[in-house]
Amino acid sequence: MATYTTEIASDSIPSDNPIHQRLLKAYYLAEPYIKGSLLELGCGEGRGVDLLVPRADRYMALDKIGSVIDALKAKHPELDFRQAVFPPFTGIEDNTFDSIVSFQVIEHVKADGAFLSEIHRVLKPGGKAILTTPNIKKTLTRNPWHVREYTAEELTKLASKYFEKVEMKGVGGNEKVMTYYEQNKKSVERITRFDIFNLQYNLPAPLLRIPYDILNRINRNKLNTSNTGLVSEIRHKDYLLQDNADTALDLFLILEK
Repeated sequence: MATYTTEIASDSIPSDNPIHQRLLKAYYLAEPYIKGSLLELGCGEGRGVDLLVPRADRYMALDKIGSVIDALKAKHPELDFRQAVFPPFTGIEDNTFDSIVSFQVIEHVKADGAFLSEIHRVLKPGGKAILTTPNIKKTLTRNPWHVREYTAEELTKLASKYFEKVEMKGVGGNEKVMTYYEQNKKSVERITRFDIFNLQYNLPAPLLRIPYDILNRINRNKLNTSNTGLVSEIRHKDYLLQDNADTALDLFLILEK
């Protein structure tokens, strides 16, 4: 049985619903770009498998958590799930995939340039990769699970080192989503006002993970208790693709080889 941190939002925890729906939206937005052979990098529990697999001729997924991969293999024995720490994408030949998706992963990867280089390597000419990652301009506090976060300009500049065709969009939200965001922001500010020594940025990330997870869970539960209707009613349709990535909650990066 999986043990969830707040970094892995679950569709079975009511207070996680806005985050789960936000993550799910990426899969819906990626659907038009999927064709032929598909590689998913960092598939997690397989949140989007049922959406993407029907659009692909072949599906392979990599994730570093062995227990998650074992569970997915048991659930979908017809699909190709592999436990892997990347980059590199060991055992995958050049020019293998028509489509690649990787949602909320690059912020966890130390060698982000090598990660993008490997995506370029295994894509077929004309193939497309879709990546999402948090927009640091909308981040409410330091996330100790992330190696780094990006502005739209920073990620565009990095991706342009490896791809000639780079398009940056964003995933924002309607009034319902942004009301939740503002409530969350105020709640987080009430917690972080006690951090007078700015420890969230000065302490090593591993020391912050347990307190971050505890406070984040308390905060989500509190938001759910105070406004259960809003938290439970948010759906993926409330998240919207937008051209201005600077004001988006997540960056939505489209790469073509």
